[in-house]
Amino acid sequence: MAVDLTPEQELLRDNVRRFMERRVAPVINEHEASKTFPFEILGELAEFGYLGGRLPEADGGFGLDYVTWGMLLEQSGYYWMSLRTLVNITNGAINRLHAYGTPEQHERFLRPLLENRRRACFGLTEPDTGSNAAGVQARADRRGDTYVLNGRKMWITNGASADFAIIIARTFSPDCDGGLSAFIVEREAAHYDVRPLDTMVLRCTGTAELGFNDVVIPRENLLGEEGGAFRNVLKGLNAARVNIAMGAVGAAQAALDLSVEYAKTRKQFGKPIGSFQLIQKHIVDMTIRTEAARALAYNAATALDRGRDARTECSIAKLYATEAAHEVANMALQVHGGMGYSTEYPIERIFRDTRGGMIPEGTTEIQTLIAGREILGLSALT
Repeated sequence: MAVDLTPEQELLRDNVRRFMERRVAPVINEHEASKTFPFEILGELAEFGYLGGRLPEADGGFGLDYVTWGMLLEQSGYYWMSLRTLVNITNGAINRLHAYGTPEQHERFLRPLLENRRRACFGLTEPDTGSNAAGVQARADRRGDTYVLNGRKMWITNGASADFAIIIARTFSPDCDGGLSAFIVEREAAHYDVRPLDTMVLRCTGTAELGFNDVVIPRENLLGEEGGAFRNVLKGLNAARVNIAMGAVGAAQAALDLSVEYAKTRKQFGKPIGSFQLIQKHIVDMTIRTEAARALAYNAATALDRGRDARTECSIAKLYATEAAHEVANMALQVHGGMGYSTEYPIERIFRDTRGGMIPEGTTEIQTLIAGREILGLSALT
C-alpha cells in the first residue's frame, strides 16, 4: 500500500531504515541466542523520535502525530519485534509519567527514561487477572507517609531488566476504598522479587513475574491520584492497540519481502519456485493480508490524529493486523520449506513473534467483543 506520507515522513523513514540495516540487523541473531537486548540501541534511536516521540517538544519530546509514530513502529517491527515491543513498553512508561507525574517524578523518572539512563516496566496483569483489568488483586495499604504493597504481577515485559516498575494495585486509605492506583516501585529501594520467564515469543524482552511482599513505597511515588488508575489505563488502550498493529504490519512485510526474494532465487526442477502456481498463490495471499493490515492500521492512526475516540478502528486494526501477520509468517514458512525452520534465518523468529501479538493489549477475542459492542450498541462483555 502506498501510504501518503509527507516528504518529511519519508525522509525520517528512510533514515530509520538505514540505521536499522547498519546497527540493528547485524546483532539480532546474537541477542536472540542469548535472550538479551542491546539497550544502548534505544538511546541511539532517540534521535529519530523513538523515545518520547509523542511528547510535546517543550517537554523533551518530538511532538509526533500518530501516523508518524506508527510509521516508526512499523519499521521497528519490520526488523525485530523485540525492539518494537521494548520501544512500546518504554514509551508507555514515558507517556504515563508525563501525563500523571509530578515535577519531581518527571525529574527522577521521566528524564532518565528519555535519556535512556533507566529502564521501566508496567505491571497490570496478574496470575489470575488478564483481560479483566478491573479484577486486579494486588493491594496497597496506606500507612502514614508510605504504602505497603502485596501481590504478584505476571508476564511483565522488561520486568527482568527494569530499574523501576509502574504497578497497578487496589488501594486502601482514608481517601480510597479499593480503587486502582498506580505506584512507581523502585527495584533497588523496594527489593521486590523478580522471576524471569522463558517464553516462545519475544525472547529478548525480559518477561518476568514480579512479587511484592510487604514492599514499602514512599507516598511521593504514587503516580496520579488514588483510585484514578483504571480510568487512566483505559485512556491509553486505543493508542497501544495501534502500536501493536503497526509492529505486526512491519513483521508481515518482512516475511513477505523475504519470501518474494526466496521465491525468485530458490530453484527446483530447473526453475525458480516463484514460477510455480501454488507458490504464487502464497505470495499473493501474503500481499493481500499485509496491504489490508497496513490500511487498517494507518486508518486507525489517522482517526486518532483527527481527535476521534476510534475504539472501533483501533480494535479492528489490532485484531486483523496481528492475525494477518501470523498468517503471513505461516505462509512464509511454507514458501521457505526446511530453510524456514532454521534459527539462523529470520522466518523462524518472525513466525514465533507474530503469534505473540494476538494477546497483549486485549486478546483477539476481546477486540472482537469491543468492535461488536461499538457496531451493534450491545455489549457482550457484561
